[in-house]
Amino acid sequence: MEYRILGKTGLKVSALSLGTEYLIDVTRKHVTGVIHEAIDQGINYFDVFWAQPAFRDNMGAAFKGKRDKVYLAAHLGSTHQKGQYTKTRNVKKAKAFIDDFLTRYHTDYADVLFLHNSDGQKDHDRIFAPDGLYDLACTLKEQGKVRFIGFSGHTTSTIVQAAESGKVDVVMYPINLANHAVPDRETVHAACVKHNVGLVAMKPFAGGKLFDQAKRLTLSKWHTGGKAAKLKRPDHLSALQCLAYVLGQKGVSCVVPGCKNKQELAADLNFFTAPEADKDFAHILEAFNQYKPGECVYCNHCLPCPVNIDIGNTIRLSEAAEDGMTETIQNDVKDLPASPSECTECGACEKRCPFGVKTVVKIKKAAEVLIGSGMK
Repeated sequence: MEYRILGKTGLKVSALSLGTEYLIDVTRKHVTGVIHEAIDQGINYFDVFWAQPAFRDNMGAAFKGKRDKVYLAAHLGSTHQKGQYTKTRNVKKAKAFIDDFLTRYHTDYADVLFLHNSDGQKDHDRIFAPDGLYDLACTLKEQGKVRFIGFSGHTTSTIVQAAESGKVDVVMYPINLANHAVPDRETVHAACVKHNVGLVAMKPFAGGKLFDQAKRLTLSKWHTGGKAAKLKRPDHLSALQCLAYVLGQKGVSCVVPGCKNKQELAADLNFFTAPEADKDFAHILEAFNQYKPGECVYCNHCLPCPVNIDIGNTIRLSEAAEDGMTETIQNDVKDLPASPSECTECGACEKRCPFGVKTVVKIKKAAEVLIGSGMK
């Protein structure tokens, strides 16, 4: 394992760290197995943003007895409503969920507390306004419940502002092959280096989109950290090439791919022993240089849904089914909490989406595609 310094925090973090978004809604045994394997392989930084009680309880059990070996990155503003992810800027509610985090993780502190998922100037300003989430984060730091403050988002301009502000120690931002040509992308890297701000790279595989089999890929700006993109897919693109690109970018402290099992974790860890030729990505860059309005990346920042539709997963399964229905898709469809046909077209999801996705249209399409595939 390679270790790097996380900016001004001074923390020595594993270059390949772990995002845990795919370890939700699985058994505690499964979660514990992946987390323990990651720790055994030298991974010491874990991004744990989900707020659902079962997820936190499973994670708390997985890290029991190993807290002194890891750095945990929590998120201020990540909450849940009736089991569904939702984001809040309500200070009282945000604090309650951090207190809950500390309880369920059996810890007295979070190593990094991210001001969660901020996109757009209006939201940035709200977070840093007097008595907003930033002030709460500072109070938690004074109380010893937080060691360092971070800022996460997908908008280049606000990430740069946060890095230059002197108020945060770490930023988390999408970095992947698809955003190589994003205008002003380099300003993020430059600001982090200049101000010694730790740079955590999220979405190294663009939410898995880079591995789609389609000849053309549609990537939202949530994937790219800049403009949305319509890209011609290279004939061959591997996880090793994706990770080599990300870890080779200026200022990157660590990358947090999401791994849903030990097999995916092992594939990513192979980065450190694979031949350099297997990691060469130079010939791929020219494919990633055209942009157009984006598509859903299944992030579920649009939740909660008033009729309990799991919007991100529903659209993901629908789009996968368009390429051919499989038994795996059918089984996953059976587990959806609500049918897309129940959508009332209220439009609340579209108002929350920071990327202009026409969610209602996609949910209607999902209802057409998934009918008869095992949906409840």
